[in-house]
Amino acid sequence: MTDQAPPVDPTFRALAATAKAWPFEEARKLLARLGTRPKADVLFETGYGPSGLPHIGTFGEVARTTMVRHAFATLSDVPSRLVAFSDDMDGLRKVPDNIPNKELVAAHLGKPLTRVPDPFGKFESFGHHNNAMLRSFLDRFGFEYEFRSATDAYGEGAFDAQLKAVLRHYDQIMAVMLPTLGAERRATYSPVLPISPKSGRVLQVPLVEINAEAGTVVFRDEDDTLTEVPVTGGHVKLQWKADWAMRWVALDVDYEMSGKDLIPTHKLSTQICRILGGTPPEGFSYELFLDENGEKISKSRGNGLTIEEWLRYASPESLALYMYLSPRKAKRLFFDVIPRHVDDYNDHLQACLAEEPARAIENPAWHIHRGTPVASNLSPISFGLLLNLASVVHSEDKAVLWGFIARYVPGATPADHPMLDQMVGYAMAYYQDFVKPTKQFRAPDAVERAALEALADWLESGPTDLSAEGLQNEIYEIGKRFAFASLRDWFKAVYEVVFGQAQGPRLGSFVALYGTSEMAVLLRAALARDPAIV
Repeated sequence: MTDQAPPVDPTFRALAATAKAWPFEEARKLLARLGTRPKADVLFETGYGPSGLPHIGTFGEVARTTMVRHAFATLSDVPSRLVAFSDDMDGLRKVPDNIPNKELVAAHLGKPLTRVPDPFGKFESFGHHNNAMLRSFLDRFGFEYEFRSATDAYGEGAFDAQLKAVLRHYDQIMAVMLPTLGAERRATYSPVLPISPKSGRVLQVPLVEINAEAGTVVFRDEDDTLTEVPVTGGHVKLQWKADWAMRWVALDVDYEMSGKDLIPTHKLSTQICRILGGTPPEGFSYELFLDENGEKISKSRGNGLTIEEWLRYASPESLALYMYLSPRKAKRLFFDVIPRHVDDYNDHLQACLAEEPARAIENPAWHIHRGTPVASNLSPISFGLLLNLASVVHSEDKAVLWGFIARYVPGATPADHPMLDQMVGYAMAYYQDFVKPTKQFRAPDAVERAALEALADWLESGPTDLSAEGLQNEIYEIGKRFAFASLRDWFKAVYEVVFGQAQGPRLGSFVALYGTSEMAVLLRAALARDPAIV
């Protein structure tokens, strides 16, 4: 993936004005916004909570935002920027489970993340460590962005004007927030969180006095002493909802998307943003991911799929396709969705390369590749076929699979087909981890045995130069000669008896790849398998 935008084709600009693809729908909202709020440039923002490492949701939010940003660039010449903002002044609430030196971190609970020692011993603080991981993560996928740190923004005065405005409008903000809180929380709530000059911790305490003119607040510190601090210079931070709103105003954010779970927060932040004199950004709420059981994915429960796991079995482009499709629809995010998205990406890319502009601009591949689909990413073989080839040859050597591939695609080499070579590696890994452990062969019944023997006979004696389509037609014809309730049952029998799987590839294509004589041997071996050990 790359984030370098090419020059805009006038044809695509005209088509983008009415295109139905959701990134264009979002981009047109920004165009309308500029009509009432003209600006020299448009600011997109994504937020990051650096108490943990970047995850698949981080990728999704930045990838989707980047798609909208490119759609906007197709529609308008107004420059844009993407800010990846880290909320690294948040107080550390608990020690993460996946870090070393937990006791080192435990001694600093409550302090801003950028004041907690780095348990990995590599950076100035735990917050700096996780910020570095975020930048490395985003750079890995070629996203174009500007990194901003809450610690730097608060400390360097970027938020000073808005922090003073919070004090001037303190009662109005409290009037928005207090009705949403329980009785106990209302008693101690303040949108301004002072940082103790003595302990360095972010304090969840009520304010004793607010001096809007002086720009200071008074609170009881942890030792019960009355303490006054300025709201500028990094001496306080804001509660999350007020902080989000303040940031929109201070940075003049035009677009930010967020998860459906944040809809109530977004509404409150929108109210606070208006109180502070700002205009809330455009954006939309995307649906959350579901696990294999249809339950919402939770980082703490670990019931989802990590980005590293996806990238072990498939390309970043296939993951980008997953993020592109139906962003407002809850979708399962589990291992079994990967093969389909690999092949769907390949199909979309193949179509996009051949489509007229009016259709190409609606194609997911056009948005994944920012208007310049990459032909070298196209694979002449489906992931499903490669999975079944890996399943049959039981090899951990890519060269073995390439021996079959070179016969199916004459002259093909890993150097000439780098994406296909990557897919071979993905298929081998996926087979080893998910297909092989679940293989379950069964013995054929009398009708199935007769049909499988007929297929083996034909493969041993039939022509060797048939196309995949010709092979598929002959396999159909053989199935029709036997008493199957439907041809679906015939193919299901091949999959379960020969491959040990409930589903399988298009058989004509697989035989063309694997070889007719090799398939005949595979069938004979399946028919000779001891029924007692299948």
